[in-house]
Amino acid sequence: MSEKVQKVLAHLGLGSRREIERWIREGRIRINNQLAKLGDRIDLTAKVFIDGKAIRLVRDLGFKRRVLIYHKPEGEICARSDPENRPTVFENLPPIRGERWIMIGRLDINTLGLLIFTNDGELAHRLSHPSYEVEREYAVRVVGKVDEEILHRLRKGVKLEDGMAAFTRIEERGGAGANHWYHVVLKEGRNREVRRLWESQGVKVSRLMRVRYGPIDLPEDLSRGHWRELKANEMQKLAHLVGLFAEGHNTLSSL
Repeated sequence: MSEKVQKVLAHLGLGSRREIERWIREGRIRINNQLAKLGDRIDLTAKVFIDGKAIRLVRDLGFKRRVLIYHKPEGEICARSDPENRPTVFENLPPIRGERWIMIGRLDINTLGLLIFTNDGELAHRLSHPSYEVEREYAVRVVGKVDEEILHRLRKGVKLEDGMAAFTRIEERGGAGANHWYHVVLKEGRNREVRRLWESQGVKVSRLMRVRYGPIDLPEDLSRGHWRELKANEMQKLAHLVGLFAEGHNTLSSL
């Protein structure tokens, strides 16, 4: 049985599918002494190299799925490194021997709140993919007049430059003067989508925090810049949400 290169390598915990697709475009991956191309498929007999390093296509039997939650502060970027030397979210994570932390659902530099990381590429892919409709909940402080017509349009759908978008739920959470707090829910994670939806109605977002991703809430006692590893029952909820049940498999036939 063969599978696409990015799916196999992500399943091994080497990176997200999107990240591995970028490596293919950059010419960093070779298959049987040939540069990999998007769409290439491999089986267990293939010889795969990333940056010249041979990759084992069979996951260790001792693989253990791990998931971290992290309270991202404002000012950190969701990247492994930055040419401008800005702080990144990966700098505060614990080391993981022989594997890589894969980020689920990035946040922009001015947004704080819940980020999830895992060493399981398939879990990361499913939790990020819009077809699984995993809810993301945000606390948002807006400046400007918000009436029922605006809220109705935001629930019904607004045409943005990359297509229609809408909040599946909006709850008012109080405020004073021109500043009001809302909790909003999306089932996808397009770039700056929460901000762009409010801005489409002439309303400015002055504060934005992700407080929930699927069944995982941002703990009130988790300080900014700190992480916590999920317990087995919490990981199980995440995995079951996207149709994953076993902790890990070691052959392509399980993908």
